Amino acid sequence: MTERVREVLSWYGSDNPGTLTNLARILNHGRLGGTGKFVILPVDQGFEHGPARSFAPNPAGYDPRYHFELALDAGCNAYAAPLGFLEAGAREFAGEIPLILKVNNHDLLNDERDPTQAVTSSVDDALRLGCVAVGFTVYPGSEHRFAMYEQIRGIAKEAKRNGLAVVIWSYPRGSGLSKAGEAAVDVCGYAAQIAAQLGAHIIKVKFPLENIEQDAARKVFEKEGVPIADPADRIRHVVQSAFDGRRIVIFSGGPATTDEALLAEIRAIHAGGGFGSIIGRNSFQRSKSDAIALLDKVMRIYAGEEA
Repeated sequence: MTERVREVLSWYGSDNPGTLTNLARILNHGRLGGTGKFVILPVDQGFEHGPARSFAPNPAGYDPRYHFELALDAGCNAYAAPLGFLEAGAREFAGEIPLILKVNNHDLLNDERDPTQAVTSSVDDALRLGCVAVGFTVYPGSEHRFAMYEQIRGIAKEAKRNGLAVVIWSYPRGSGLSKAGEAAVDVCGYAAQIAAQLGAHIIKVKFPLENIEQDAARKVFEKEGVPIADPADRIRHVVQSAFDGRRIVIFSGGPATTDEALLAEIRAIHAGGGFGSIIGRNSFQRSKSDAIALLDKVMRIYAGEEA
């Protein structure tokens, strides 16, 4: 085990050996194993956005097994998906890559001002499938946020008791925020803090934008001279918001975009001290060869091999 992995594990002093072992499995797996950096493949978009919007750009993605293969071939640290997709491949790919079960999910069949998520699987399912962690989404800014905070409290407690790590997707969304505010730098930092306070080992947030949503936060940013003009500075603020960087913060790959735009964000994440990326649509909506080539560039940046 590398010294960097030992350092990261030391931040989770209240956890039992089983949880630390599973966290170490993610840290030590794949191309970036041992570096403390992450690239995770998440494929919950079929549930979230629907099959055509998710997989028609690359029809191979309709097959759940494709995503296991892509994560393995690209050298990802882990693969995250809802119950059905994991059940469809967990036996065939048992032991080959760390799995994260997304235990709550949401659909976009209705137009919602204040979204919530349904709990669609359990810690028992994660254990049965050989997962290393459970994943859970909260929506700070939604009027339903407190119910989601209470749900993750029980799920996280059970997961940790059974030796699993906890990953929280902290996505500000709802009537309490403007659309632009969902990725505002102050809101992303707040989202990271909330997830850390909820007990997450790994926190997933959006790439922060330069705007500030909250008037009270704007006053503090201006008074204290918190730098946000450079993307790397915004990443630095979000990571600092997660217990001064003592919690793993990874950033969403967002909707499908060009290689150049995505790699510019990756360079900013790396320069700002982010721990890595969780890249879904920008991976599986490309052909496998194109996705592997793109993820190779991403991993080279995180490994410090390419500026």
